[in-house]
Amino acid sequence: MSVGPRKPARFPGLWLRAAAALALAVVIGSASLWWFWRGWEPSRDAYPVQGIAVAVTQGEINWAGVRARGADFAYIHVSTGTDARDAAFPVNWASARAAGLSYGAELVYDPCARASDQATLFITTVPRDNAALPPAIRLGDVPGCAPGRDRVLSELNTLINLVEAHSGQPVLLHVSPAFERAYRISEGVDRTLWLDGNFFPPDYAARGWVMWTASDGRRIDAVDGAVDWVVVAP
Repeated sequence: MSVGPRKPARFPGLWLRAAAALALAVVIGSASLWWFWRGWEPSRDAYPVQGIAVAVTQGEINWAGVRARGADFAYIHVSTGTDARDAAFPVNWASARAAGLSYGAELVYDPCARASDQATLFITTVPRDNAALPPAIRLGDVPGCAPGRDRVLSELNTLINLVEAHSGQPVLLHVSPAFERAYRISEGVDRTLWLDGNFFPPDYAARGWVMWTASDGRRIDAVDGAVDWVVVAP
């Protein structure tokens, strides 16, 4: 009995087509998610007041454009620690005000440096301005020098007292999840909290927050690179 030539199996071809379709879907889905992420902000009905925080690395900023993109306020980094003063701070400070934004200064805290030196940098950079928002102190990365909690709380309280004496307002503490885990700042210092959490409101502190960085990847064409998009609790 003769047997004719076998027909090639169809399954490998079907599998390849299915794999290609799946890969294409992943690419399209990733691109769609990226575009959604770069433009997302929380509902204005839930959070009517929203704004940005900008770092020293973001170059020249079109502040009128920032206002036109829906920001109500801006926090402008003064420096990183004690040795990286932002030379553009005076221009950004004046330009944000001129654009009609509420404006405030944010100092990035360095637990490895003396509080008095950091306060001096803040005081000599940020003018006294009764119209400004309360100053913020950013407690971000856990330092490599690894000081103990008592030391961090002592130095931080010194910095807070000096900054508040200069500004005439209580500070905001902008505390990252890592810094809160390491030093339990929300339990040790009684100041208004600004917390972080992409998409989802944060709950990692011992107390509730007043400001929330809802996205650290927001893109607006008035600023070079991603900005922190920040909302105020209603």
